Amino acid sequence: MQLFRAIKDSFTQLSTVIDQLTAEQYTSPSQNLSNATIGQHTRHIIEMYQCLLNGYASGLVSYDHRKRDVLIETDKTIAKKLLLEILQNCECANKEMQLEAVYGDASASQLKLSTNYYRELAYNLEHTVHHMALIRVGLKELNSINIKEGFGVASSTTRFRQQ
Repeated sequence: MQLFRAIKDSFTQLSTVIDQLTAEQYTSPSQNLSNATIGQHTRHIIEMYQCLLNGYASGLVSYDHRKRDVLIETDKTIAKKLLLEILQNCECANKEMQLEAVYGDASASQLKLSTNYYRELAYNLEHTVHHMALIRVGLKELNSINIKEGFGVASSTTRFRQQ
């Protein structure tokens, strides 16, 4: 399916970049990213997919309840292993799901919204591309990293540019 191929392509691009980074580069704060690290952005991508996969059986996903596992943002080997694990487990059948979330800082009441697995995978893919674009900005501080032209660029943007 096209969606699974796009996720695999994004993860392959991200893994290729991670391979080029030293442990220090992966964990060093980037001025261009408000002192966030490439590892933190990678962790965020991974944990969003983990939330979705963990909620698949019950049909309930809550991105608000991410683990925020520091090991993912500090150990690029663990991050790459988890990217592969997500790829190996994400090709599930579509099904109806509920998205549970709190929107706004002033509210504590949770909303439950109807969604489905493929819609959430599409959301996670778009979210991945967005964070890869941010990672690309952070990589600009590192002149030695080879970045694929389409890294962090939405497929619709790529198609538009090719016209």
